[in-house]
Amino acid sequence: MAAHAAHTRNAGERRRTQLDDHLPVDHRLNRVYRFGAGLIGAFLIVFGILGLIDHIGYFNTGGNTVTGLNTNGSLSVLSICIGAILLVGMVIGGNFASTLNMVLGVLFLLNGFLFLGLLDTDSNFLAFKIQNVFFSFVVGLLLMTFGMYGRVGHALPHDNPYWRARHPEPSPHERRDGQERQDPQRGQVR
Repeated sequence: MAAHAAHTRNAGERRRTQLDDHLPVDHRLNRVYRFGAGLIGAFLIVFGILGLIDHIGYFNTGGNTVTGLNTNGSLSVLSICIGAILLVGMVIGGNFASTLNMVLGVLFLLNGFLFLGLLDTDSNFLAFKIQNVFFSFVVGLLLMTFGMYGRVGHALPHDNPYWRARHPEPSPHERRDGQERQDPQRGQVR
């Protein structure tokens, strides 16, 4: 009875995967996550700085534009903060950058929907116009794409670390070869 409980516990531990542990730091996907975070983070910081340079009031809802987007002081400071977080994600890289891109991408999409509903109301404290809503949607989709690249999908290659984390058994190609090889990431024969 105790042996069965130990076997069941070990099997459960094998099925539970921690994706953060399976991606090598120098994996090629890391460049995509870093590039996405850095590109969008740098743009947001430049946008925020240009908004602050114009000395726009923090809650001014007038028609002040920077790089074609409506802004005020609050949106400028918020853009700088989000851009700085994305640049930190770029520096850290790996799964942190990927997850950060996905989370912020979802938040940008939700923000776009929120301010789409707040357009032309007194509650539009960030001075959003329709171009800001579109920008929020585009940036959200880009961040999610950069974050999910190589992590999700039905056709991930079998050497992808995320595919390996979800499928601890040998891939169909490896089974066909019939070769027993040592997997350096798992430390077991596959």
